[in-house]
Amino acid sequence: MAAGGRPPSLWERVCAEYEAEQPQFPDVPESKHGSVSLEAGILQPLRMEQFYSAPAADTVVQQLLPIPEAAPFPEPPDPKTCSTQEYLEYYIFPVLLPGMAELLHRAEKEKCFERKRTKFIACDFLTEWLYNKNPKRKDESFTEFFSIPFVTDWLKDHPRPPIPLSLLLSEEAASIVIQSFWRGYRVRCDSEVQELRQWQKQLRENKNIIKKVKEFWTKQEAKVGSKLEDSEEHTQNHSTPQF
Repeated sequence: MAAGGRPPSLWERVCAEYEAEQPQFPDVPESKHGSVSLEAGILQPLRMEQFYSAPAADTVVQQLLPIPEAAPFPEPPDPKTCSTQEYLEYYIFPVLLPGMAELLHRAEKEKCFERKRTKFIACDFLTEWLYNKNPKRKDESFTEFFSIPFVTDWLKDHPRPPIPLSLLLSEEAASIVIQSFWRGYRVRCDSEVQELRQWQKQLRENKNIIKKVKEFWTKQEAKVGSKLEDSEEHTQNHSTPQF
């Protein structure tokens, strides 16, 4: 019974069975028990050769752990009639646990354990991985997350906000942007550049350069319009038949 007199949950029973199946660590402090990798602890069975030297491993195993005969692999139960625990053990965990392991490896590559914010979305990666590892799609090509049919349909009705540019840039690209901004700032702080910018500002205010530019382009447009009218009249005069 679990704490409070309630029966243990399915997850608690799975954890208890997993801990009971693990061999004892000989002459290893308790603080180092958690140093086993995810694949060694969950996805792959531990071997006694990991704890004993190679010459003495066979003798110790023969004396203390006699090798039993290979038991036949049990047939998977019917998914429609089996219990919840059997369904999880035979149909969910064998696929989900490798996916979780790949998820942790990718999260480490994306530096999710070092930064508070990253562009990596764990649910998207796991959805893509499970979709492509589906046995029904064994001979089909790899499909990206945003090309999955049900993902496309969902995003049509629930569009996502764009990812900030700060999360999309790599470290090299971000460093280039920061360095270019800093160099520009240092140049603008130069006394000669400040004097030139001040002179340009006064020129725009005193001579109203914007108004002069607009007047110039208005005159140019008027000239082009008059030339077009003259050319149209000339063509009409030549095209009129003479009797």
